[in-house]
Amino acid sequence: MKENEIKVFIKVITDYFGSVTGGESLASMGVPFIKDAKSKVFSYTAIIGISGSRKGGIFFTTERPLLEDIAFHILGEKDVDEPTIMDLVGEMTNVIAGNLRETFGSSFFISVPIIMKGKIE
Repeated sequence: MKENEIKVFIKVITDYFGSVTGGESLASMGVPFIKDAKSKVFSYTAIIGISGSRKGGIFFTTERPLLEDIAFHILGEKDVDEPTIMDLVGEMTNVIAGNLRETFGSSFFISVPIIMKGKIE
């Protein structure tokens, strides 16, 4: 992946969080990296496969407090149940992947999200 393509990923992700929260920064970006055995996986994870002109996946992992903050911004609710949290992590990843597809074009195919709960070791 080229530097300008990585910048597109960063912009799409930070724009998503900015639009959901009305500009409040809940996202911070570090140096992009390829997942390996030392990569952290948090309690909630969604993965969307990519095929077509590019191959790989979009991998989003987080802890419940961030999802609760996002749910508050989207739904206006402070107490959200587990099914809502699970749906939310998948939907967030799906929206980000869809926004990337708009940028990369019709040959950027995305799958439905796979949603997991629990730390994967």
